[in-house]
Amino acid sequence: MKLSIVIVSWNTRDLLEACLKSVYAYPLDQPFEVWVVDNKSKDDTVAMVQTQFPQVELIASEENLGFAGGNNRAIPHCQGEYVLLLNPDTEVKPDALNALVAFMDENPEAGAAGSRLLNADQTLQPSCHPRPTLSREFWRMFYLDALVPYGTYNMRKWDMETPREVDVLMGASLLLRKTVLDKVGLLDEGYFMYSEEVDLCYRLQKAGWRLYWVPQSQVVHYWGQSAKQVLAEMFLQLYRGKLRFFRKHYSWLTVALYKVVLGLAALLRLALAPLVWLRKSESSDYQLHMARHYGRLLITLPMM
Repeated sequence: MKLSIVIVSWNTRDLLEACLKSVYAYPLDQPFEVWVVDNKSKDDTVAMVQTQFPQVELIASEENLGFAGGNNRAIPHCQGEYVLLLNPDTEVKPDALNALVAFMDENPEAGAAGSRLLNADQTLQPSCHPRPTLSREFWRMFYLDALVPYGTYNMRKWDMETPREVDVLMGASLLLRKTVLDKVGLLDEGYFMYSEEVDLCYRLQKAGWRLYWVPQSQVVHYWGQSAKQVLAEMFLQLYRGKLRFFRKHYSWLTVALYKVVLGLAALLRLALAPLVWLRKSESSDYQLHMARHYGRLLITLPMM
């Protein structure tokens, strides 16, 4: 078995159906298997998979295990040389799977490879980013990347034909060597959602493996469809995950300073909210919505 594809779903039946159809429409040209782990969906996801994709290995969880826990339920059973973590809100394009596997076959120093993610309109979506540090998070939170890219990669200037070594690959389409996972361990289930792939990528790098973005593998990603169902809670989960990463890998002082950065960034957004409301631009509703999320973050931050 060359490849095992693991898809963790939660109330994304229609998107998952489209995802699986794309996998079987543009399959790997070597033996592969597909695992779906359903996190107790209420939208008949399990019945859809059983009826329309009987070839899929299905695990119907009795609880919502999150992204890390869901993937970890399937990975130990995977028979493939490689394991692809694939989001249910994706659709693979022609040769996307072949390009990832071929790259890994040709580059034995690579522990993981990620696809070029695209928006629904085929524009480039962020697919990777530098490892989070205190300075990078400060740069990102205060929008300083608009001046000089530091907290993020300026992917629009990259050569779309050349793979590039990166720090962190997005978990929406992330290919891993099974032998590497056996050595460095599975995803940390202390992350319910967000930053688990950041943690895994950092552990891979510390173990001496290199990570690559492979633009020849193109995957459409509809971005956060599960999270949109509980957007306010997932916003807090985003920063819980970031704080867990900082606690695991940095000093207590760095964690404390990071919480200060988050607090200041939240205060800035709340201070600017009245100006956003007065300006009444097309993005005003979104910005005000986000200001409310940052207000919740500010209240919750001391307990995080």
